[in-house]
Amino acid sequence: MPIVQQKPVTPSGRFYLKNKVELDTKRPESSLTKGVHRKKGRNAYGRITSRRRGGGHKRLYRQIDFRRSIIDVPATVIALEYDPNRTAHLALLEYKDGTKTYILAPTSVVVGDVLISSNNKIDFNSGNALPLNLIPLGSKVHCVEILPGAGAKLARSAGCEVRLISVDGNHASLKMPSGEIRLVKENCRATIGSVGNASHQKATIGKAGRNRWKGRRPRVRGVAMNPVDHPMGGGEGRTSGGGHPSSPWGQLSKGFPTRKKSKQSNSLILVRRNGRRVK
Repeated sequence: MPIVQQKPVTPSGRFYLKNKVELDTKRPESSLTKGVHRKKGRNAYGRITSRRRGGGHKRLYRQIDFRRSIIDVPATVIALEYDPNRTAHLALLEYKDGTKTYILAPTSVVVGDVLISSNNKIDFNSGNALPLNLIPLGSKVHCVEILPGAGAKLARSAGCEVRLISVDGNHASLKMPSGEIRLVKENCRATIGSVGNASHQKATIGKAGRNRWKGRRPRVRGVAMNPVDHPMGGGEGRTSGGGHPSSPWGQLSKGFPTRKKSKQSNSLILVRRNGRRVK
């Protein structure tokens, strides 16, 4: 999956690094797609809760089988497809009975491979899904469940992987991409290997228009505003106002912890992503 720089035909094209990947160009499977209302950063009351969102190209949502719910039935990869809703690519699986599902395409999986999801010991191949207590220690996995049967929640973006450190009692220790070490139930399921399209991280936007295609609107810096609009606004010349970087509502934006101390999952985190061991 190489990164290529095409011959620029416009000035903005000089900085555009494209992630060139050979994927199926057919339309997505119609039975696995649906239209979704785009919230444009608004909540249920119509108030903006996420700024600078709106516009962008129309897209269909691909329904992905994060549970790998069809057990002990081999499935063949019939296509690798692009998904505009996420950084990872999709693999279209077809089972013997004709059922088709989407999963996140793992690294090294190609068209024609046979994948299987099981609760028993099976071949250790990339793309197979099984419980953590049946996976060898030190293995790289992705699409990991937090609660058994709830579907994959961890390590789902392009190039992500989680390393299985140990299995003690009813819990398995995982090292996250951030460096955090946390516990999950040993019977939670995971997919072997890492998520594909790792070269996505090296691609560049190249021009402002591509951000608008993705639904990202322009961002105005706080120091460029007036004092009435932002805590960091105003001042003579290029001043930062003398205070710490913050949001328009005064929330500190660098180094200020926002995680609640009463959160239930705190007891499952052994080492924070900053390397500090939790007492």
